[in-house]
This record gives sequence, structure tokens and C-alpha cells, in this order.
Amino acid sequence: MFSRLYLHIPWCLRKCGYCAFNSRPLEPHQLEQTCHLLLQEMELAAAAWSTNQPLQSVYLGGGTPSLLSAEQVSRLLACSRSLFGHADDAEITLEANPGTVTLDPLTGYYQAGVSRLSLGAQSFNDQLLQTLGRRHTASETRSAFQLAQQAGFSSIGLDLICGLPEQTMADWQQDLAAALALQPDHLSVYGLTIEEDTPFAGRYPAGSDALPDHDLSASMLEEADSSLTAAGYDHYEIANFARPGCRSQHNCGYWQRDGYLGIGPGAHSFLRQGWGIRWGNQGDFETWAAAIQNNRLAAIEQQELTREDALSEYIFLGLRMADGISLNGFAEEFGERLEHRFSEAIHQLQQAGLLTCSQDRLCLTKQGMLLSNQVFVRFL
Repeated sequence: MFSRLYLHIPWCLRKCGYCAFNSRPLEPHQLEQTCHLLLQEMELAAAAWSTNQPLQSVYLGGGTPSLLSAEQVSRLLACSRSLFGHADDAEITLEANPGTVTLDPLTGYYQAGVSRLSLGAQSFNDQLLQTLGRRHTASETRSAFQLAQQAGFSSIGLDLICGLPEQTMADWQQDLAAALALQPDHLSVYGLTIEEDTPFAGRYPAGSDALPDHDLSASMLEEADSSLTAAGYDHYEIANFARPGCRSQHNCGYWQRDGYLGIGPGAHSFLRQGWGIRWGNQGDFETWAAAIQNNRLAAIEQQELTREDALSEYIFLGLRMADGISLNGFAEEFGERLEHRFSEAIHQLQQAGLLTCSQDRLCLTKQGMLLSNQVFVRFL
């Protein structure tokens, strides 16, 4: 039913102005309380949902999971290993804010079983980091990367954001060069999205002169593709680049519709039962905590997917990856040929240079990756 586990840590030292994730500023006692509740929720979930295979990956996301102590991370991983089992080569990732890590906790995370670190660099320009509301500096990102290596980590990724207020192409090229200088195994590259109900939505309304226009934002993503692929990185998913053999296995599981269990406030789950079952947890921390303390799972909005739901997901999730979709795999899963059902859409998208179809694979082109939403809507 599931082979992957996500643990959500909802706390940050300060909420960034662009962030729409389920996170909030931390009060010190809340970390231990959250750890205890996550352990309790894992036990409740294990009683409710069985798995017939050990976990292939565990991902501690947030928020800022690197606010947890090494001992707390160790307890969480020991619990998941005891309840669900871990594959011998399970990928265990922890997201970290460069301004929150020192050598001792990083060493402790590694010794606890974390095998992969994802550093939220976002930019190597201190002025742009201040605009974003980040608490760290570019120097702290470089230091955190080096400390992670000293702690034993060989798999380290960086997140970068482009399309920032007042950001120029030269700024972005310098960010890419600074990231490449560290030689990370993985890079996630996102264009800034102005989300509703965030401080940035009020500060930068649609059409704001402070934001790069659509053409410049697209050019920045094209620059990332050309620079990173030239440096030997595989552009394996719309927003992700990796050295050979270093793809994020956890995130690949999402795009391949592997089952995953989400633990924590606002976490989402997908179980491979029938055509699939999806739900989210209560996002409000107090509401989520009250349910767990009363020995109840905090799931809301549970949805049993129909065949058509699953079919659409198979297409738009699979097309996110450069490997694309196996046409034979689609036929085995749904009992019909994708290239027959959507022949007109596929033909038109090929003519527009957004899709390629050869042998067993249907894939986005590089232009298709930039305009992916225009592709996906044709299959809904």
C-alpha cells in the first residue's frame, strides 16, 4: 500500500514572506511535543494501514527539520524502522536551513541514519536572501555544505529560487555558478510563485515592476538547464537536476505514484489501494495535536480515486520526469493505449514541439518542460 514515509516538521525560526507551506514560528517547547506526537501518530497509522514491504525512503520536511536535535531525529527514525521496516538501501532525507546547522547535530543526524541532506540555499546573493526573509547568508550556506561533508554526508542537495524581486540574469548566473562550485549531488530549481495569503502577495501584486517579466523568468529556467546540464547534471524532472545515480528517490516515488504515508500536521498521504486513496491531515497544529492526543488520526478530505482520476495522475505526474511515460506501462495499468485515446492531443503537442513520442516513451521536450501546464491540461 505504501513504501515511502513523509514526516512534517511544521516549525521555523521565522516565516519567510514568500512561503505558503504549512509552517509557523517556533516556541522552544514545541519541538519535543511535536516529536512525541509524530511518534504517536506513526503508531496509530501503523495500526490502521499495513504495508507488505519495507520503506524505500523516509523524508523529513517542513518547516525546518534541522531544528530537531539529533536525538529527536534518531527516535523518529527508530520508530519508523520498528513499525514499518527500512530497506537496506533506504534513502533517508532531512531538509536543513543553512543558518540552523552546526557540526555536532549534523554528525548526529548522519549517525542516526540520515543519508541525504537537502539544504535550502535559495540564493547566494545576501541582498536577495534578505528580500526573501531568509535568516542565513551565502557564507553560511557554504559553511553548512562543508560541515555536512565533514559530518559524513556524501549526498547533499541544494534548493535555488529564480524570478526573485529585482533579480537580474547576471544575479541568477552568479547563483548557478556559486552552487556549482560546491559540486552538490542534486539541485532543485524553482521559479518564484507569489502565493495568496502570503506577505509577498501584498508586497508584489500581479504585474509588479519589481518582479522579472515572464520572458526573463523563462530565460532564467533555460539558463539553469543549459548551465547545469553542461556541468554534467541530468535534468530528470521539471525542477530537478542530479548527478548520475543521485536522483531523489523519495520524490521520484511521488511522480511514479508509489504509495506514501504522510505524518504530521498538513501532511498528505497516498495509498495504492484500488485506484488509490488520497487524504491530508488537519493543517492547524492544535487541531491535529488534539486528534492524536485522543488516539485518533487527523485525516480530512479522504478521496477514493476513480479510474479516470488515476489515469490523469499517471499522465501529468509521469510527464514531469524526463523519462516520461511508458506507453506499454500505461496499457498494462489501464487496459487501453494512451496514444490511441489521446491521439489528437499528442499529435498537436508534437507539432507544437512540446512532446516527443518514440518507441515506448512519451516525453516532454525542453520547451514542454517550460510550458508543462499547457501540456497537462490537454490530458485532463
